[in-house]
Amino acid sequence: MLLLEVISGERLPRPDKGKMRFHKIANVNKALDFIASKGVKLVSIGAEEIVDGNLKMTLGMIWTIILRFAIQDISVEETSAKEGLLLWCQRKTAPYRNVNVQNFHTSWKDGLALCALIHRHRPDLIDYAKLRKDDPIGNLNTAFEVAEKYLDIPKMLDAEDIVNTPKPDEKAVMTYVSCFYHAFAGAEQAETAANRICKVLAVNQENEKLMEEYEKLASELLEWIRRTVPWLENRTGEPSKNTMQRKLEDFRDYRRLHKPPRVQEKCQLEINFNTLQTKLRLSHRPAFMPSEGKLVSDIANAWRGLEQAEKGYEDWLLSEIRRLERLQHLAEKFQQKASLHEAWTRGKEEMLSQRDYESASLQEVRALLRRHEAFESDLAAHQDRVEHVAALAQELNELDYHEAGSVNSRCQAICDQWDNLGTLTQKRRDALERMEKLLETIDQLQLEFARRVAPFNNWLDGAVEDLQDVWLVHSVEETQSLVTAHEQFKATLPEADRERGAILGIQGEIQKICQTYGLRPSSANPYIALSPQDINTKWDTVRKLVPSRDQTLQEELTRQQVNERLRRQFAAQANTVGPWIQGKVEEVGRLAAGMAGSLEEQMVGLRQQEQNIINYKSNIDQLEGDHQLLQENLVFDNKHTVYSMEHVRVGWEQLLTSIARTINEVENQILTRDAKGLSQEQLNEFRASFNHFDRKRNGMMEPDDFRACLISMGYDLGEVEFARIMTMVDPNAAGVVTFQAFIDFMTRETAETDTAEQVVASFKILAGDKNYITPEELRQELPAEQAEYCIHRMAPYKGAGAPAGALDYVAFSSALYGESDL
Repeated sequence: MLLLEVISGERLPRPDKGKMRFHKIANVNKALDFIASKGVKLVSIGAEEIVDGNLKMTLGMIWTIILRFAIQDISVEETSAKEGLLLWCQRKTAPYRNVNVQNFHTSWKDGLALCALIHRHRPDLIDYAKLRKDDPIGNLNTAFEVAEKYLDIPKMLDAEDIVNTPKPDEKAVMTYVSCFYHAFAGAEQAETAANRICKVLAVNQENEKLMEEYEKLASELLEWIRRTVPWLENRTGEPSKNTMQRKLEDFRDYRRLHKPPRVQEKCQLEINFNTLQTKLRLSHRPAFMPSEGKLVSDIANAWRGLEQAEKGYEDWLLSEIRRLERLQHLAEKFQQKASLHEAWTRGKEEMLSQRDYESASLQEVRALLRRHEAFESDLAAHQDRVEHVAALAQELNELDYHEAGSVNSRCQAICDQWDNLGTLTQKRRDALERMEKLLETIDQLQLEFARRVAPFNNWLDGAVEDLQDVWLVHSVEETQSLVTAHEQFKATLPEADRERGAILGIQGEIQKICQTYGLRPSSANPYIALSPQDINTKWDTVRKLVPSRDQTLQEELTRQQVNERLRRQFAAQANTVGPWIQGKVEEVGRLAAGMAGSLEEQMVGLRQQEQNIINYKSNIDQLEGDHQLLQENLVFDNKHTVYSMEHVRVGWEQLLTSIARTINEVENQILTRDAKGLSQEQLNEFRASFNHFDRKRNGMMEPDDFRACLISMGYDLGEVEFARIMTMVDPNAAGVVTFQAFIDFMTRETAETDTAEQVVASFKILAGDKNYITPEELRQELPAEQAEYCIHRMAPYKGAGAPAGALDYVAFSSALYGESDL
C-alpha cells in the first residue's frame, strides 16, 4: 500500500493492524481494489497468492503497477505507452552515431543509447565523443552513475547482467527508460513552449514585413503616378511631324515598357494586401490599416486618373500628327515631283547640244533621230508634270508653308529649264534630218559589201576548219575518200580569189565618197563586223594550209595501208585457229557424253587428245603476237574475221578446262570402279542412264531429271526421301547432279561397303583378340606407310592391363567413318 501511495501520489485507506494471515489478506485486497479503481484489470491475481509468497503473481502485480503509474501515461503522437516511449527514444537518439533503438532489450546492451539520451538533454554531464562501442559495461555504468547522481534516477539495473544476457529483460529496461522520460518531461515542456513563442513571433514578423512592403510599394506607385500625370496632361504642340512622331513613340514606349511593370506592381500590391489581411484574420490579429492616402481605393482612384490623362494624351497626339501630316505630305509630294523632274531633265540640255551625229553612221543617225522623236514624245508627256509641280507650289504658298521661299525658287528654276529644252529640241531635229540624207548613199554600199562578204567569209571559215580538222579513219577506203575531197576543194580556189577582188572593190568606192564630201569614214561596217583586212588574213591562212593538208593525208594513207596488212595477217591465222578450237571443244564434249570401250582405253584416248591440244599451243602464241601488233597500232576492228583474240582465248581456256574435266571424270570412275568393285558393264549402264536423262547434254542433271532417272530404275520416292538423296548427291545445293555424284550414289546403293564394325573386327584379328594394339604389331602386319599413319593418329589406350604405348583401335575405326573425332 505504501508503494502505491508513493507511485500514484494518492492516499489509500488505512491498513489493518495485525500480523495474522487474514490481516495481510485484507490489506492486500485494499491495494488490489485501489489498482482496480484506476482501470487496471488484474487477471488471476488474488490476495491469497500474494500473501502466500507466490513469486510469479507478486512480480506480475508489481509490473502491472509500474506499467499503470510509470509508463501508461507516456503518449507520443497518439501511440500506445510502449510504442510512444520507443518513438520518443528513437527521435532523441537519431542524431547519434552507433545508436539504433529498435526495441527495449538488445538495442540498449552497449550503453550508448542511455548515454545518448542523457547527452541530448544534459550535454554537460557526458562527453559522448569519448564513448566507445566496444566498452558496453563502461558505457552502462557511466549512464547509471550520472542518472543516479544528477537526475535522481535510482540504479535499477546491473551492467554485467545486461551485457551478458543475450536478450535483456524488456520490462526492466522499459521501466528504467521511462524514468528518463519523466525526468526530462519538464525540459520537453519548456522546449514546446519556446517553439510556440517562436512560431507566434515568426508569424508576427512576417505580417510586419508584408505591411512594410505594402507601404513601400504603395508609396513608389503613387509617386510614379504623380510624376507621370503632368507629362500626360501637357498639350504643347510641335512645329514638325517628326517631333510629334517622337512624342508618340515616347508614349508608346511608356505603354510598352514603363507602364506594364507598374500594372504588375499594382496587381501585386492588391494581392499582398489581400494576403496580409487573410493572414491577420487567420492568426486572430487586427486588420491592417495602411497610412493615409495609401489605401487600395486611393491607389485605384489615382490609377483611374492616370488612365484618363493617358487616353486624352493619346487622342491629342494622333490629332496633332494628322494635322501636320497633311502639310508634310504636300511638301514631300512637291519635293518628290520636283526631284523626279530634275532627275529626268538632268543631262538633257547637254545631250541636245551634242554634235554626235557628225561622226555617226547612217544607222546611228537614224537611231539618233528615232531616239530624238521618242524624247520629243517624252517631253510633251512631262508637260503635265511640270504643271503639277507648279500647282503644288501654289497650294503650299496658300497654306503658308514655313519653307515656301525655297519651294518658289525651285519651281521657277524648273519652268525656266523647261522653256530652254523646247528650243534645243527643235534645233537638234533639223540637224539630224540633214545628216540622214547624206549617209543613205554610203549605207547602200555598206549593205552590198555585207551581203557579199558574209557568204565568202563563211566559205573561208569552213575551208580553214576543214583544212585543220582532225580526222579519225580506220581503213584505206576512208583515207582515200578524204584525199579525193581535198583535191576537189583545191579546184575551187581560183573562183574564190575572183570573188575576193570584187568584195574589196566595194569598200574602195565607200572610201572615195567619204573623201569627196569631207566625211570621216566609219571604222566598222554597221551590217557586219568583218573588214577587208579580215578577209585578206583568212585568205592567206587558206593558201598556207592547203600544202600542209596534202602531206598529212599522204602520211595517213600510208599508215592505213600498213594496218590493213596487219588485219589480213591476223584474220588468216584466226580463221584457222578459231574453227579448230571450236571443233575440238565439240569433239571433247562428244567423247565425254558417249565414251565407248574400257575406262583405261578411254583414258588413253583422252590423254592423246590432251597432247594434241598442248602441241597446238604454238598457233595460239603466234596469233597473240599478231594481236599485239594490232594493239600497238591502235587497230581494234577487223572485218576479215569474226574471231577476236578474246574469243580465241575464251575458247582455248574452255577447251583446256573441258579436256581436264573429262580426264578427271574418267580417273574418278576408275577409282570408283576399283574401290567399289564395279564392272565395266555396270559403269556403261550408269553412263547410259545418266546420258538419257541429261536433257541439256551438259554433263549434269537437274533435280527433276534426276528424280525421273531414279524412278526409271525402280526407286519409290517420297518428298522426304528424295530431299535426303539430294543432300547426298548435291551437298553444296548447286541445283545439279554431276555424273561423278551419280556414280557415287549408285555405287553406295548397289555395292557392299566396309563398315566401322568390320574395320574394328579386322584390327582385333591383328591384335590377337585384344582390345588394344601395339605399334610393333601394326608395323609387323601393315605396310610401313599405313602402319605409321595409324600410329600417329590412334589415341593411347586407357583401359586396364595394357602395356605402355598401347593404342585404341576401336576409337580410331569409329573416327574413320565419322562416328567420332579422329
